[in-house]
Amino acid sequence: MSSFPELRELKRIIEQGKGHLDAYVACEIAYKEHEFPVYVLTMGNADPSVPAIGFFGGIHGLERIGTQVLLHFIRSLLNRLTWDKGLQHLMQEVRLVFMPLVNPGGMWQSTRCNLNGVDLMRNAPIEAEGRVPFLLGGQRISPILPWYRGKADAPMEKENQVLVGAVRKELLSRSFSIAVDCHSGFGLRDHVWFPHAHTVQPIRHMADIIALEALFHEVHPNTRYVFEPQSLHYQTHGDVWDYLYLEAETNPERIFLPLTLEMGSWLWVKKNPRQLFSVQGIFNPIVEHRQNRVLRRHAFWLDFLMRATAGYNEWLVDGPRRCRMQEQGVARWYRR
Repeated sequence: MSSFPELRELKRIIEQGKGHLDAYVACEIAYKEHEFPVYVLTMGNADPSVPAIGFFGGIHGLERIGTQVLLHFIRSLLNRLTWDKGLQHLMQEVRLVFMPLVNPGGMWQSTRCNLNGVDLMRNAPIEAEGRVPFLLGGQRISPILPWYRGKADAPMEKENQVLVGAVRKELLSRSFSIAVDCHSGFGLRDHVWFPHAHTVQPIRHMADIIALEALFHEVHPNTRYVFEPQSLHYQTHGDVWDYLYLEAETNPERIFLPLTLEMGSWLWVKKNPRQLFSVQGIFNPIVEHRQNRVLRRHAFWLDFLMRATAGYNEWLVDGPRRCRMQEQGVARWYRR
């Protein structure tokens, strides 16, 4: 098979990581004479008593930069594990799960959707409670149009099934877990979105999001990340992270915080307007030095989340303070 650069790099990383990294093919996506593997990679302590974090990318095939950021981060971890005793110790305190290329067929074909024409972020069996933007919120009219959800009576696409399976096995089975899904989207700022996408109702773990945000800005005060619920921008049908978050809520003893990193692609286009004439250029930095800067900038965000997961007991809040922070989040994002 004539594979693309991201898949070749992923295979090289798996080969390099033997001894530190476990990898398996969760499924293969067949298309004509091609077969595209969907890999799940794990590192760290497999003990179910330790917290876990999952890193996901490539759900939208056009947004290659999300996969590239994760591959850069994994390779950095593997290189550091050969000498960094602090990181070696940290690996005993946390479980890491990676699906850096969830939609390899879509990336190979340079489309947002998968090879069946389905947008994987509109494909979960969950309906928005209010009106959604036409097409953008998810549609069942035709796979020819963007944001196609798939047929109403069909199961989730194979890529989503293995993603959900990996999250249930590695994240939802633990007392505390975080998921971060790397995308690129329109805007001049990098956003960190959290549920809900299907409703404007605030989540039960608003206080945990605010505590995590405060911790991040204490550690990295000169950053441009904007934390917001996705519904502040638009509501959608079929959001897979809403689906998994609601499933996790059935067990109140466990905390699952799914986050979406939306890298602001307008900044890249603003600096290089010719990218508007390239489908890839709308969603990805094209100039090499700018791409390298993006990889470096988000590596420290992923590293922070890994360490925050390992030390979650030190920053989570409870009691009256938790109630106050929950009210603070409602006033900040929902009373508009």
